[in-house]
Amino acid sequence: MNSPLPLSPFRITLLPLSTMKPQKKQPIGDKLNAGKRKRGGPAAGNVPSRTVPEVGDIEDLLPFTDGEVRSIRASLLEWYDNNRRDLPWRRGGDGGEEGEDKGAYGVWVSEVMLQQTRVQTVIEYYNRWMLKWPSLHHLASSSLEEVNEMWAGLGYYRRARFLLEVIASQWLMPSHEFYDGAKMIVTGGEGFPRTVAQLLKVPGIGEYTAGAIASIAFKEVVPAVDGNVIRVLARLKAISANPKDSVTMKKFWRLAGQLVDNSRPGDFNQSLMELGATVCTPLNPACSSCPISSKCQARSISEKDTSVAVTDYPVKVVKIKKRNDFSAVCVLEILRGTQESEFLIVKRPEEGLLAGLWEFPSIEVAKEDDSSQRRKAVDRFLKQFFGFDPRKCNIVLREDIGEFVHIFTHISLNIYVELLVVQLKDKTHFLRKQTEKNTSWKLVDCEALASMGLTSSVRKVYSMIQKFKQNNLTPQKQKKLG
Repeated sequence: MNSPLPLSPFRITLLPLSTMKPQKKQPIGDKLNAGKRKRGGPAAGNVPSRTVPEVGDIEDLLPFTDGEVRSIRASLLEWYDNNRRDLPWRRGGDGGEEGEDKGAYGVWVSEVMLQQTRVQTVIEYYNRWMLKWPSLHHLASSSLEEVNEMWAGLGYYRRARFLLEVIASQWLMPSHEFYDGAKMIVTGGEGFPRTVAQLLKVPGIGEYTAGAIASIAFKEVVPAVDGNVIRVLARLKAISANPKDSVTMKKFWRLAGQLVDNSRPGDFNQSLMELGATVCTPLNPACSSCPISSKCQARSISEKDTSVAVTDYPVKVVKIKKRNDFSAVCVLEILRGTQESEFLIVKRPEEGLLAGLWEFPSIEVAKEDDSSQRRKAVDRFLKQFFGFDPRKCNIVLREDIGEFVHIFTHISLNIYVELLVVQLKDKTHFLRKQTEKNTSWKLVDCEALASMGLTSSVRKVYSMIQKFKQNNLTPQKQKKLG
């Protein structure tokens, strides 16, 4: 919702994380103390910061002993067998190579969906996805628009694109065309990649997802380190270093690799994740229920020093302050005689934020712009990209509906919503022609709009429009409008 068509001068640009300057390396104890606040007390800097046991440099931390490895494996696997949640992607395939591939596909879909999304939310989406596309071959026959519709509401839509397009690239077939995801695997005809080394060649599959698929579906003895695993390991070893630091991250991967059970690597990796998700949680860890609490250095330290808490590990990374952007959205509704109304929706660029998704026309505006200035900017935009001049049409209604804030990972987007209803004799004479291969806009009725896979912000805009009509228009006028 936050930017217009590809050629728009109002386009929003996201800065890649790689442009951020890394933090200078500090001693681990200093990293924990810096900027900390005592419980119930003023910020550190106003009072002496609390004392945290020195643990030395991250590279000096000792690995787990053989005895610790055996104990942690046995305790965690027994706990997992008795306490794991019954999640649909944990039910696996039907045996044999085909069953393994199906199980790997299910793990892959679930892991991608679970990125930045809660488990309870993912379950419903996962079940619907697998019902529609139960295998890679089924997914490979779908379109990006179908996938986006199924994904609508999960956010981070680039994930859906990677899932579909892992099907035919230069990795598995001699072609200069670039694809990723499911299509890459299916077109190659070699089945699902079965090792971390093979999986890492698939665009969109990173180190964690590769480790999860290889260990869970194909029993390769490799670690899979996500946020839950980092938290468990940081507390086991009382690692207070910044978990985002590359040196620290490598240490976590080495520790996790040391612990992986040789006979049940997938179950063990899931047991670590499950422990972090349900017991060793960020704010309220249930240490008394933890099967490996006797091996936890963070708990041992906190019991000896009440000024230190288990939750001090790992260190809390300061979040990047969100950028404030402002966008004007124009819901253009077109009336044609006595027939039902239609809405103009536009397709976002194929690259960038919310790539390839449909939305109402929108432009970026300045914070200080008032309603009149936003309306003029919208008029210029509609004329420039669609050849549509509101001043030359019979305007039935034009109202500012309201505003709301939509949160992206690094952007806080303030959205101003306007409803523009026009009466026309012909539905297309006012719109600039487009080719079938390059469809950047279309007109849809209420029924089609309701069935499309729209983002949560687009649905919010449409909901505001419907509510405005119900509260401010007569039943006769509501019937005439969509």
